[in-house]
Amino acid sequence: MQLGMIGLGRMGANIVRRLMKAGHECAVYDRDPKPGAALAGEGAVVAADLADLVSKLKAPRAIWVMLPAGEITEATLTDLAALVQPGDTLIDGGNAFWKDDVRRGQELAAKGLHYLDIGTSGGVHGLERGYCLMVGGDKAGFDRLEPIFKALAPGKGDIPPSRHRDGRNPASEQGYLHCGPVGAGHFVKMVHNGIEYGMMQAFAEGFDLLRNASAKDGLPPEYGFDFDVAEIAEVWRRGSVVTSWLLDLTAEALAADEELSAYTGHVSDSGEGRWTVQAAVETATPAEVLTSSLYTRFRSRKDHTFAEKVLSAMRAGFGGHVEPKKS
Repeated sequence: MQLGMIGLGRMGANIVRRLMKAGHECAVYDRDPKPGAALAGEGAVVAADLADLVSKLKAPRAIWVMLPAGEITEATLTDLAALVQPGDTLIDGGNAFWKDDVRRGQELAAKGLHYLDIGTSGGVHGLERGYCLMVGGDKAGFDRLEPIFKALAPGKGDIPPSRHRDGRNPASEQGYLHCGPVGAGHFVKMVHNGIEYGMMQAFAEGFDLLRNASAKDGLPPEYGFDFDVAEIAEVWRRGSVVTSWLLDLTAEALAADEELSAYTGHVSDSGEGRWTVQAAVETATPAEVLTSSLYTRFRSRKDHTFAEKVLSAMRAGFGGHVEPKKS
């Protein structure tokens, strides 16, 4: 199939690479010519601007926007809507607010355009590992582009099959899913990221406790431990019920530097955690852990502990997120 990609950052460029490896054709555009030039050498068709990108795609077109949520994505989708034709599909694969998707979907449907919102998880490792895709939008649009989603998803891999799945949707076992109407994809991704905040916070506090329980002045004498947190992280990776990719990243960071001295512990949030808490309030859903983990990130910008360094290390590991530069 053919796909247009706008935004060739950490994830956009690797999505294109994974698709081309699977035999799909990609036309790409980014305001910075450098990533496009690199992809041209790998087989992508590079466009000079949005209009040129549209002209390089056959109808019905599918164009994926992979840009930061907010004004730049809004403006790009508005400009694209004026260039494409009825029957074409526009996709937002970034971390947009799901209510913006609902509005956009209605506006684009009035012009005869399809719109899919795709929650995309996989970070900087998606090229090799694949991307978990949570898709919102009309089912017909999803069905037409399913070969794209199948190529991007990780597949079953070596994950043991779940029991009691006879007759259930096989797509989710491959790592992609049509979650519902417009807005559903980003809503599911929003909750995914809220859970991610809570899981990361639990690991961070646990390793902070292990570190603080090692023998030091001011502790009762029975706290005569000398824990090697890097080795504890490693042993937990082997058969423990808390085994996870987040633990893998933590173990890797601790093995490299048990003090995590490269991190200050200033932990940013990218919006989804706030939106998750907002949805919890609007739906009267208790979400104490998710809310607390968000507030901890706010506190980290004023007062840092070893736990926040662990959070920073995990964020750098899965998403390439770096801490703000010191002023």
